[in-house]
Amino acid sequence: MHMLAAQRRDLLLERLKTEGRIVAKDLAAELGISEDSIRRDLRELAEAGLCQRVYGGALPVSPATADYATRMAVSIAGKERIAKRAAALIRLGSTVILDGGTTALALAKALPVDLEATIVTHSPTVASALVTHPKVEVFLIGGRLFKHSAVTCGATAAEAAMGVNADLFFLGVTGVHPETGLTTGDSDEAAMKRTLAKRAADTYVLASSEKIGAASPFTVLPLSDVAGVITDAAPDEPTVKELGKLGVSVLGVSPS
Repeated sequence: MHMLAAQRRDLLLERLKTEGRIVAKDLAAELGISEDSIRRDLRELAEAGLCQRVYGGALPVSPATADYATRMAVSIAGKERIAKRAAALIRLGSTVILDGGTTALALAKALPVDLEATIVTHSPTVASALVTHPKVEVFLIGGRLFKHSAVTCGATAAEAAMGVNADLFFLGVTGVHPETGLTTGDSDEAAMKRTLAKRAADTYVLASSEKIGAASPFTVLPLSDVAGVITDAAPDEPTVKELGKLGVSVLGVSPS
């Protein structure tokens, strides 16, 4: 099959959308062209921010890598449903680490007004949202501000986190995929998330549907390290079904 480069790239994007991954070797054989041609196309798509290259091919890129203001307008209803489900896991008197990001902010706003708990966060935005909560004690971890996600990272933040012992950590990521696990777009932020996960008995992932089946460059944790993934993605979504086969606990939320 003879295809122009532009046609091939359109096909690659369509396959990413419908199948959730591209295996360069298989697609090259199907199209009767070299793997190098497919890899070259994937490099160009990756440079344009349209896919995430992985060993042997590519995965869908996460739209959650957009700037903070843009992400505030993505999946608003879904994030609120996830927040409500996550809030139900918090027990009276518990200590909870709350990550940064827009879904974590929704969770902060969803905490019941009568909840007595301690919230530890490295997000000034999340901390600010809890200023008016009457019964929640708030501890804000300081450090260098990573503006993309409005969270603190780096050595100072990591050192402060080492003094925390929590019951739960609600983790935000930009990608949840059976092959790449839990990923995000910045290496320092990924390291901070790992540090926080080590300070909690259980880690739950807050993952709105656009993050399911997507991947970003830096690994946060393997899926086996978390107690569950809270998502508004449909139970029959291919990635959700694959997560179930891997033994990952997926906590779905009602559509309304």
